[in-house]
Amino acid sequence: MSIVGYARVSSSSQNLDLQLEQLADAGCEKVFSEKVTGTSRNDRRALAECLDWVREGDMLVVTRLDRLARSGRDLHDILAQLSAKQVGFRCVQQGAVDTTTSMGKLILGILGAVAEFETDIRKERQREGIERAKAAGIYKGRKPTVDVEQVRSLRGQGLGATEIAAKLGIARASVYRALKGVPSSVV
Repeated sequence: MSIVGYARVSSSSQNLDLQLEQLADAGCEKVFSEKVTGTSRNDRRALAECLDWVREGDMLVVTRLDRLARSGRDLHDILAQLSAKQVGFRCVQQGAVDTTTSMGKLILGILGAVAEFETDIRKERQREGIERAKAAGIYKGRKPTVDVEQVRSLRGQGLGATEIAAKLGIARASVYRALKGVPSSVV
């Protein structure tokens, strides 16, 4: 039986040291770590390697539940994958979360729902803040990355979308968006 750790922070500017220290204190013999957002399982290579590496009888340990998953769906899927392999799961800072016990499974479900709720609330506050800033004329959004007039001019010179995209260093989809709504007789 191995005790395996998984550590994650959301951005490259954040530090994994505290999590790695706590996982070592928890007896983790092997630790997988990464710096990537937890809102989705996509692009989380270390997590995929970790889930592939653990074997029957192992225990996967994280410092906090939100280090493993930010949505109830992802949490459920990860735990189902661990359960199918007969791998236990435990959180260091949320000590009652231990899937080898019935109470731990119950608490895990509750905390998973709370983590997803927190993510939703944070997104709502962000949307509200952006809407307020837009109404106040403060928020203008991202600056355009495509010079629409330049795209139209190149199109008028007879260049195709692929050629324009290559010349300007943009995606073809950006060329099509810039040309959208312009009658073909004009360009």
